[in-house]
Amino acid sequence: MNTRKYGITVLFLIFSVFPPFVLSQYWLHTMIIGLFYAMMASSWNLIAGYTGQISFAHAAFAGVGAYVSGMLAVNLGVPPWIGVLIGAVVAAFFGLGLGYLCIRMGGIYLSLTTLGFSEILRIVITNEDRWTRGTMGLQIPGFFTEYSKASYYYLFLVVTILFLILIYKIIHSEMGLTFRAVLNDEPAASSSGINTIRVRVLAFTISSAMAGAAGGLYGHYLMLITPDIPSLGQMFLVLAMAVIGGMGSFAGPVVGAFALEILSEYIRIYGEYHVLLFGLIALAVARFAPEGVMGILARRFGKRPAF
Repeated sequence: MNTRKYGITVLFLIFSVFPPFVLSQYWLHTMIIGLFYAMMASSWNLIAGYTGQISFAHAAFAGVGAYVSGMLAVNLGVPPWIGVLIGAVVAAFFGLGLGYLCIRMGGIYLSLTTLGFSEILRIVITNEDRWTRGTMGLQIPGFFTEYSKASYYYLFLVVTILFLILIYKIIHSEMGLTFRAVLNDEPAASSSGINTIRVRVLAFTISSAMAGAAGGLYGHYLMLITPDIPSLGQMFLVLAMAVIGGMGSFAGPVVGAFALEILSEYIRIYGEYHVLLFGLIALAVARFAPEGVMGILARRFGKRPAF
């Protein structure tokens, strides 16, 4: 099994190096956006797939990271590299605070509270002209003095791999065991001495920091931040990617992110209705294949995929 995992990993790394040499600038941009969504869906899966917390604030945390990094760069001249790290820390603090307030409620109350937080943040950003520039968008500098999609592709690829390594280490550590214990049977986990509230808040905070970092990278790549980043449309897209790929699996959100991002390029003619289509696909998958693409592969090959 370990040989199979290492083989898949090596193949992934080899093939991930070639896109800038074989793809057009348009499809290279699609790959970059796919890497952004892979980071978002994988980090959301850390809380939804491994601790059972359905949060609708993940895109909002990405917006926090993007706007904090962007405003620091524009108003104080902070380098984007440092700004992204600060944005991730601020997003983590928001996640920590929201986690302590909401985790105890759990279930539908957690979902509704994070939904409300997301909308409040979007409304504030939209109506604040001085700092965020509202709907006009905030123009911010990029990471590189000379704009190159190949450079951004490799930057996003490296950060995505680092995210995935961190998530893999977490879910295969003692911390990951406590996550799954809380997911599978919270009363039993609590009776065995696990502080379930602390476990859920920890997962929520780590996931929020990852979303903040991903949002900062995304904003500096586009060099324009708008209220669309923390919107519910983005949140539902991330949710659909994780569900369709396979919640609770390591590779599922990555597969879902690239599949839906590539699909969206072919159905973009339908405008915003493509989000509705993704929602319908996610509902169908949740009904007929709850484990997503990875679950279908598991049934097809008669065993659980290596990832």
